Amino acid sequence: MLLNSKQIVELCITNGFALAGIASAKESKYSTAFEKWISQGKQGEMEWMKRNVDVRLDPNQLLEGAQSVLCVADRYGNADKQNCREGHGKIARYAQGRDYHKVMKKRLHAVCDSLRDVFPNETFRACVDTAPIMEREFAERAGLGSIGKHTLLLEQGIGSWLLLGVIVTTAPLEETTSTTVDPCASCSRCIEACPTEALTPWELDARRCISYLTIEHRSEIDAEFYDKIGHWIFGCDICQDVCPHNQPTEKGECAALNPEYEPTLASLNIAEVIQWDEESRRNAFQGSSMKRAKLGMMRRNAVIVAGNILAIKDDAKLFELIKSIADQDEDEIVRLTAKQVLQLLTKI
Repeated sequence: MLLNSKQIVELCITNGFALAGIASAKESKYSTAFEKWISQGKQGEMEWMKRNVDVRLDPNQLLEGAQSVLCVADRYGNADKQNCREGHGKIARYAQGRDYHKVMKKRLHAVCDSLRDVFPNETFRACVDTAPIMEREFAERAGLGSIGKHTLLLEQGIGSWLLLGVIVTTAPLEETTSTTVDPCASCSRCIEACPTEALTPWELDARRCISYLTIEHRSEIDAEFYDKIGHWIFGCDICQDVCPHNQPTEKGECAALNPEYEPTLASLNIAEVIQWDEESRRNAFQGSSMKRAKLGMMRRNAVIVAGNILAIKDDAKLFELIKSIADQDEDEIVRLTAKQVLQLLTKI
């Protein structure tokens, strides 16, 4: 017997996902907007976004004969405030626990296996932030929530602390009800709170985003962003922290947080990161999604955060550490960043 949408959603929930829904595998309605965004260079150094644009905009180019996209979400955070320890750099919440790619992929494959028993002649492809597909758009179509002005998917009462995964399939699955609610109305807190002015309503200029700068940007970071980066060493949660939908609600209490994302590493000692070698980086990021961050990037980020710490509090040891790096570090980008930090500190 074929499964209806309610049964498939229940299958996903049984496998530990907080939300699930099904959308048809139609072409993206954002093709014009996405192509314009790319043409304006707002993807920054993420050259991979310029590749396979046609595939990203049409699931049938990702999987021939695709008819349905099964969307799931894990909830990884809540409204609890996190205080950064002195001398430490902050890590975005999604990266504080186990690597979400592995956490989600295993359960997505389990869902695929169950569906293959019912649809033995169909193909299923599980994707977790690794394939060119518009996850947020399909999740919105599937009724998991609505895309907010901060460009993230949010479910009213639950919020936007969500990690998304999809299963693209040739199986003709029954669709779930989509939502057309504007979750933001006149609210613009995320736009106003963004220190780098990376956000306009429903659009992100990645070149100005702290998450992009500290995770995806591999070259030097423009000095205009140094003070705005604050204590963020990997990622940024500012637009989510201020979102009214991420405040405590009764509905939010019912959508369980996945324990796999419990913080095991919420911050990093800045002085230690600056002095890391490759082995130190690997050991610190074992089992974490942060393992993709290169050593030079993390040390560069740490130097910037160190400058922001020194701008408000004297720390002779940290200052001497930055000074020594500016003089002789073998990584050119780290060395140049340290020199720029010292120049800015002399102007204070």
